[in-house]
Amino acid sequence: MQFNRNAALAGAGCLILLLSGTPAMRAQNSDASADDKSFVTGALRGGMAEVELGQIAAQKGNSEDVKQFGQKMVDDHTRLGDQMKTVAGQIGVDPPSMLSPMDKALELKLKALSGDDFDKAYIRAMVKDHRKDLMDFKKEVADGQSSTVKEAATKGEKVIAEHYKMIRQIARTHGLGTDSKSGSAPAL
Repeated sequence: MQFNRNAALAGAGCLILLLSGTPAMRAQNSDASADDKSFVTGALRGGMAEVELGQIAAQKGNSEDVKQFGQKMVDDHTRLGDQMKTVAGQIGVDPPSMLSPMDKALELKLKALSGDDFDKAYIRAMVKDHRKDLMDFKKEVADGQSSTVKEAATKGEKVIAEHYKMIRQIARTHGLGTDSKSGSAPAL
């Protein structure tokens, strides 16, 4: 009987260790608010879209600057996504597994375009997306409850700001211009 009792105790100890490592259990110890968790989910989903769309741009881009920007999106957002997945695990958020319907629609639209039409559509989408992302990251830095999420948002904000500056310059180079107040490229 001694063997079974020890085995049972060992099993119970393992179960406790396993449960303490689950996202749900870690979330109980997290200071993350619902808004923090929503931000992390949105950042992960947006980053996933940046990678997908960046891969398309790196392959289909008509100009070298669009191809290079697309590849930078793949590289940088893969790295940011990995960091944000760690944060998600710490606060009990399951990373999304698919693009939002809006991002999926954009992906399909871009896949159907080629040449300058592709470049212009991709550039306009990236200006709009990075402007929104930058506002979201700044809001999380200012208003977030979780120090872990705020730290990740602070790091991400710097990368997003760099991307936004780059894509606005690419927009100007391609004659799309940007509105100095909103940073949006005019519709063509």
